[in-house]
Amino acid sequence: MVKEEARNLFEKFKQAVKDHHEFFGSSIPLIASENVTSMAVRRFYLSDFGCRYAEGKVGKRFYQGCMYIDVVEDVAIKLTKMLFNSEHVNVQPISGVTANIAAFFALAKPGDKVFSLSVPCGGHISHHRFSAAGIRGVEVVNYPFDMENLNIDVDKTRKLALKEKPKVFVLGASLYLFPHPVEEIAEIASEVDGRVMYDASHVLGLIAGKQFHDPVPYSDVVTASTHKTFPGPQRAIILSRAELAKKVDNAVFPGVVSNHHLHSLAAYVVACMEMLEFGESYAKQIVRNAKALAEALHSLGFNVVGESLGFTESHQVAVDVSEFGGGDPVAKMFERINIVLNKNLLPWDDLTKTENPSGIRIGVQEVTRIGMKEEEMKALAEIMWNAVNKKKSEEELRRDVIELKKEFTSVKYAFDESEIYAIVESFLSEL
Repeated sequence: MVKEEARNLFEKFKQAVKDHHEFFGSSIPLIASENVTSMAVRRFYLSDFGCRYAEGKVGKRFYQGCMYIDVVEDVAIKLTKMLFNSEHVNVQPISGVTANIAAFFALAKPGDKVFSLSVPCGGHISHHRFSAAGIRGVEVVNYPFDMENLNIDVDKTRKLALKEKPKVFVLGASLYLFPHPVEEIAEIASEVDGRVMYDASHVLGLIAGKQFHDPVPYSDVVTASTHKTFPGPQRAIILSRAELAKKVDNAVFPGVVSNHHLHSLAAYVVACMEMLEFGESYAKQIVRNAKALAEALHSLGFNVVGESLGFTESHQVAVDVSEFGGGDPVAKMFERINIVLNKNLLPWDDLTKTENPSGIRIGVQEVTRIGMKEEEMKALAEIMWNAVNKKKSEEELRRDVIELKKEFTSVKYAFDESEIYAIVESFLSEL
């Protein structure tokens, strides 16, 4: 018999899962690093692949029983090449940070200098000594940042690069409103015999949908998680130049990955096919929604970051909420009324403000996936304005959120689950 204490814990667990689903079912999800997968993707996520191991490369495994897994991984590689036109693809990293660790091992050695954005200016933690870069033992130097244009200062970067001679120039960001100057940075990298590593995690779906700049032609390595604007399962990919294929593959396996979570690989294949079919229309609506939300928030009186630049060209909107007490209390207040987003450092913050930064970060990729459009963004902005100005009680605001959400309960830009097997068969026959 299971012990009574364990039974009580299991009941607590069941209730938490139930409560989580009910909460998100009646909430507006605006975390910029999340998305929702289709039922077709989930169907393959729950396959027997989740019980198996496949160490090694396609056709060169260390276990038997991988002949069908080889087919799936080969299809994943080919579909990824179709989407991003990359010379080489590795689909084995199990997370974006894992992909970044592998990239640093492939491109740099301990003690090498690496340029990346500071965290307040948008850089992801894995680009720094606290995480992936630190694991490789590189020396991180922050890019000069242009506060007016909210981007890397190219001229100052060239001068600094000629002095510091970095081996890797890291682009891509966690707070990512506008495209980085990847072509210009690639030119600078060539002057100092450096490499360009572009972390496309946040904007991978926008790149696949051709609504953001394409970093692949100018980058030596592109890393990306596959569950933000790209609406797949939680894992990652690495794109690279053919000349770096062996270094990248060895850095992934045996470097940072053993078995690479095959259930999510199978699910990723379906997400790739959905993006081939629906990616452009989905990405266009994401950008439209982000701009509409930013403009609506601004018109109501919010201090939306980037006004002179058009607010955003991505899925993200950043708002300085210092006047309302800062990002921490504002984000917690929104959570109480079923709006889920996160506090965020802004470029003018320093790391002493991590606990309560100036800003909040909003991502519209998930609400776009469930069918919301520009009109819903205006309604959402009004609810948020009423909330920070206490124009209604939190209970009234929560009801407003639930009312807005109730018509948006199914995933769009996706295959119908009942048709997925025929669609898979059709795609495979064309490969």
